[in-house]
Amino acid sequence: MLGFLKKPVVVTAEINMNLVALTVMGLISRLWGLSYPRAVVFDEVYYGQFVSLYMKRIFFVDDSGPPFGHMLLALGGYLGGFDGNFLWNRIGAEYSMNVPVWSLRLLPALAGALCVPLAYQILVELRFSHCAALGAALLILLENSLITQSRFMLLESILIFFILLAVLSYLKFYNLQRHSSFSGSWWVWLLLTGVACSCAVGVKYMGLFTYMLLLAVTGLHFWHMIGDQNLSNVSLMCHFLARVLALVIIPVAMYLSFFYVHLTLLYRSGPHDQIMTSAFQASLEGGLARITQGQPLEVAYGSQITLRNVLGKPMQCWLHSHTNTYPIRYENGRGSSHQQQVTCYPFKDVNNWWIVKDPGMQQLVVSNPPRPVRHGHIVQLVHGITTRYLNTHDVAAPLSPHSQEVSCYIDYNISMPAQNLWRVEIVNRESDTDVWKTILSEVRFVHVNTSAVLKASGFIGASLPEWGYRQLEVVGEKLSKGYHQSMVWNVEEHRYGKSQEQKEREVELHSPTQMDISKNLSFMAKFTELQWKILTLKNEDTEHKYSSSALDWITMDTNIAYWLHPTSGAQIHLLGNVVTWASANVAALVYTSLSLWYLIRRRRKIYDIPEDVWQLWVSAGGICLGGWAVNYLPFFLMEKTLFLYHYLPALTFQILLIPIVLQHLGNHLCRSPLLKSMFSALIVAWFSSVYLVYCTFSPVTYGEPSLSVTELKDLRWKDSWNILIRKH
Repeated sequence: MLGFLKKPVVVTAEINMNLVALTVMGLISRLWGLSYPRAVVFDEVYYGQFVSLYMKRIFFVDDSGPPFGHMLLALGGYLGGFDGNFLWNRIGAEYSMNVPVWSLRLLPALAGALCVPLAYQILVELRFSHCAALGAALLILLENSLITQSRFMLLESILIFFILLAVLSYLKFYNLQRHSSFSGSWWVWLLLTGVACSCAVGVKYMGLFTYMLLLAVTGLHFWHMIGDQNLSNVSLMCHFLARVLALVIIPVAMYLSFFYVHLTLLYRSGPHDQIMTSAFQASLEGGLARITQGQPLEVAYGSQITLRNVLGKPMQCWLHSHTNTYPIRYENGRGSSHQQQVTCYPFKDVNNWWIVKDPGMQQLVVSNPPRPVRHGHIVQLVHGITTRYLNTHDVAAPLSPHSQEVSCYIDYNISMPAQNLWRVEIVNRESDTDVWKTILSEVRFVHVNTSAVLKASGFIGASLPEWGYRQLEVVGEKLSKGYHQSMVWNVEEHRYGKSQEQKEREVELHSPTQMDISKNLSFMAKFTELQWKILTLKNEDTEHKYSSSALDWITMDTNIAYWLHPTSGAQIHLLGNVVTWASANVAALVYTSLSLWYLIRRRRKIYDIPEDVWQLWVSAGGICLGGWAVNYLPFFLMEKTLFLYHYLPALTFQILLIPIVLQHLGNHLCRSPLLKSMFSALIVAWFSSVYLVYCTFSPVTYGEPSLSVTELKDLRWKDSWNILIRKH
């Protein structure tokens, strides 16, 4: 029974020493001297702000992309014990002792290091030789631009890691497809493909390009499976559902989970939440939540309210009036009603308060029990301080003559009767009997007499002149001209009015609101709003000193100075390995030319290479050249400030193509032993030049040693490169 104890327990394992060596070299190249320089380097000034906000649980919106990459950077800060207290206001600023520089830069560096063995494995899975795979890995290892980008608190190395992981996972899954479908390892690699794609998209939306490429490749491979008569309909359906689950459903679920964690962590109000709706702001701790906590939910006749415009761009504003009137005549000679001005004011003010009045009754207080206002009800809006009624009529607005003027009515005893009836239309209602709710309801006010809609037009035009205190124009816009968010309002602050006398009511309007109600938004409501803001919020793109066009990237006609030592000549630049970049371009041209040549010859029934080699050639090009194209060409369509680092994902795919082309040339075009020997010697010389260039530019890749003025000038291989020379 205990006979098994007579023999020792032996565990055997196969260890690929190439992978081990490449991983170790990758870690050394990316982690060596990681805390140097102990100063803010280029976009660390940008991402560091978000890390601090994560540490303090303060909500923010970053229009550059989803939150997963930011959370990974924040994880590094959390692991290092960062408290978030650092002022990220200047590139080159010295980090204080409470900032764990090594920890903050660790995850990008690890991601960059792991790209080296990933490159090796991708070429192995593409069925190329271990020598070619080793060459691809070494090119990634010695690429100066990838080293620089991975050694700081930046996102590109993390993005490239997940992109390469997705490609490798799919290739492993596809290679298992032939002989072990639905096995454990088959499921692992398929699921990992979807997870890696989701993570890539979650880091930056650029990851979507590779995700779309892999979906296209998956679709093409499945199309070929449909033609396989050995597979039953049930088997095909199982394959299809497995791919939908792993490559669509799971990535979508993971993408949502990134936002769920993001919104769970950032529960405190901050400077960015003002661009969100009132309902979103009220769900955050502090800020608007402090003001609106305890407000009544249902708007009733007699309610005192402030109305915030839903659009909120370029700034939030509230419906406002004051005692001043429109000028009798405008600067262009047009006349006005000379009635009380109504504007949209971008600050909280007592003149933002309005009273919801029942047109059939005179009282301005809430009855007991309150009579709620519902969708379709007719109301009058009375300005709280001046007690004048919101009005519009067939008079041209001051800045938008095609629209109607909105005013608070003053009876001048002339033939201009009051037109102050408004129909409440709840835009986001679930039924036509919905009650108008504080914060949650988005409403339009349709003028009963003219069918014009109350609209804040100052978002698309200029603010009012001095007579209107530079506030934003409010107009009556015809419904036939379409729907826009500037026509939609929501109640932000709300109280039930109790005072019928004007003096008492003014005191009431000046006092804070304090009644209780829960206005927690669902996760999907918050996600939808935040996602929409990320996609539509656009900062004004300004020309940056180091911005460039996509055409500059291929030949590396540009660089970026990341950091300059305050006293010495030590500096760090985003500069690539010139030999590698040029070789990648040549490889792409050779691959394209050879592919066209082969296609033409095959059309003439001339087969220069065996069919299995042709299939290998096409599949490798689809991944590598296709990956370069989808990660590069879209930038020609983008209207945003572009930098050299945007090219790095495309460059990575192009680098993988170099050993593929070299192996193909060596195996199929160099047929004689002499040619093969000469070609091998040429590759050795070429690779030596790659290493030499890497060493030459290492001082501006790692920031040390410090170089003299002469040495710095010698590194300026192109006139367009901006190598910083300190003037003494």
